[in-house]
Amino acid sequence: MSSQHASAPYYFVPGPSKWPVLCGASLLLTMAGASAWVNGIAWGMYANLLGIASAVFILFSWFGEAFGESEGGLYNKRIDVSFRWSMSFFIFSEVMFFAGFFGALFYARSISMPWLADLDHKFIWPEYAGIWGTGGPAGTIEKFATMGPFPIPTINTALLLTSGVTLTIAHHALLKGLRGKTAFWLAATILLGAVFMGFQAYEYSHAYSELNLKLTSGIYGSTFFMLTGFHGFHVTLGAIMLSVVLYRVMKGHFTPEQHFGFEGAAWYWHFVDVVWLGLYVVVYWL
Repeated sequence: MSSQHASAPYYFVPGPSKWPVLCGASLLLTMAGASAWVNGIAWGMYANLLGIASAVFILFSWFGEAFGESEGGLYNKRIDVSFRWSMSFFIFSEVMFFAGFFGALFYARSISMPWLADLDHKFIWPEYAGIWGTGGPAGTIEKFATMGPFPIPTINTALLLTSGVTLTIAHHALLKGLRGKTAFWLAATILLGAVFMGFQAYEYSHAYSELNLKLTSGIYGSTFFMLTGFHGFHVTLGAIMLSVVLYRVMKGHFTPEQHFGFEGAAWYWHFVDVVWLGLYVVVYWL
């Protein structure tokens, strides 16, 4: 059981670690492989998958060390504050990440398209109407249908909002020391996230096979798949984080007084929920 040990140092300073350098190298390999893969280079897929596998192993080992330090009584209130600030800055960086994509969507839809369709540009593209979701000038992009809010996006919205409620119930149960109830509602949250991803996978299949909507379908297709795809990635990452927390709850980790590992994952999940609400309105309704 975790506890605030009186013997914990004033501020715990870990020894030299190989994990930050290895993690940076694995992420570099992951992104280099992804860049090569989308550009049709043969080794790209293998490099990307190797980078992902390496990153998973490194994070598993690195966080395992942190869990051991926490359960060993090396962390105190000052360390807890450091973790809270670190998680806050991490989530802020994620806010800026999505702000970039939302900004690109706004610029393309509200600035670039009206500008390209105005009178001055009629001589260049006389048939271009500048209507969002219609592609580009004739012959430049295959015809496609846009994605509406019904039924899957609306169902997914309900799923994520419900998952926020179940996670809050789990948190309150942990605060009361009800470990079994905490585990149950955490598992329910993870299940709702998994169902969300299942619906999104079906939506992508429908978009490709029936709507001819692809990443190459102009600015509409690229912004749609980048926003929804990266959000889906974050849902997956959040579900993995909550699964680790669930495992730790079942192992007897955390107490009502000390459980930032739970809280940090919960912050992240609620952030993912909020991003989806914005995405649901801007991408599917407007």
